[in-house]
Amino acid sequence: MRVVAALGGNALLRRGDVPEAEIQEHHTVAAVAALAAIASAHDLVVTHGNGPQVGRILLQQEAAKAVVHPMPLDVCGAESQGQIGYLLQVTIGDVFFERGMERPVVTILSLTRVRSQDPAFRNPTKFVGPYYDEAEAKELGSARGYVMRSDPHGGWRRVVPSPKPYSIVETPAIKALVGDGAIVIASGGGGVPVIEKGPRLIGKEGVVDKDLAAAILAHEVEANVLLILTDVRKVQRGYGSLMPEDLDRLTIAEARSLLKKGEFGAGSMGPKVQAAVNFVDAGGQRAVIADLDEAQLALAGGAGTDVVPG
Repeated sequence: MRVVAALGGNALLRRGDVPEAEIQEHHTVAAVAALAAIASAHDLVVTHGNGPQVGRILLQQEAAKAVVHPMPLDVCGAESQGQIGYLLQVTIGDVFFERGMERPVVTILSLTRVRSQDPAFRNPTKFVGPYYDEAEAKELGSARGYVMRSDPHGGWRRVVPSPKPYSIVETPAIKALVGDGAIVIASGGGGVPVIEKGPRLIGKEGVVDKDLAAAILAHEVEANVLLILTDVRKVQRGYGSLMPEDLDRLTIAEARSLLKKGEFGAGSMGPKVQAAVNFVDAGGQRAVIADLDEAQLALAGGAGTDVVPG
């Protein structure tokens, strides 16, 4: 069986953590341990979020702007893929060696195709980077051409587009590597968004939703199962209410109905459920949304929320 495992953005650096390399390495070992049993029996492609890491890169750039010219967001996203891919690649190799598992591990810097006419480019909404006061924000907007808006959490921040992905550029290489037995780490942070201009690929400053990109990656590499691994045990109806209901199984029709009613948070569970629906609707056998620590059990059908045809 072929499995794509999508790790949440906070799997390696959690809220409140000191952003030190040792902390990320500790979390990486725990994440890889959860995947090792799956990799011992199945083809495995790993994808991951990058929110905390790319945020730190932007903070570093801002702190050093007087001596080092800031790089555009697409370059920062690529940098975060290398950073997280390195941690995962080294840790997977170590954990597998300790368990007597000899599998090559490869990280692929991934580009994700988006459409130049996507409405998101005309209406950026994704907050990124540091917080500023209003005067600083307006100055930055004027000097760098950033779109700056008041953040509901306080202060002003840059907003960038979040266009919908439709294809992963490196899919042929990923499939070939997986077919040869490699564990492949790809499409980190949703991949670097690019548009096609004739034969050229042009990077765009924006953020691709990692879960929607994971669904496309899983479909294109012909995975049987998409595992969306996060920090909750199951999808819930009525999340945050006095009596939330755990959902063990959802058909595509049921999931779509709940999405339409706004049952799931737009910035949290909503994209995960939508990604699961997209993958199964495109021909995948099943998608599972589950806690990272229960990855193997979820794959076996004993944990998480299954999204299935119907």
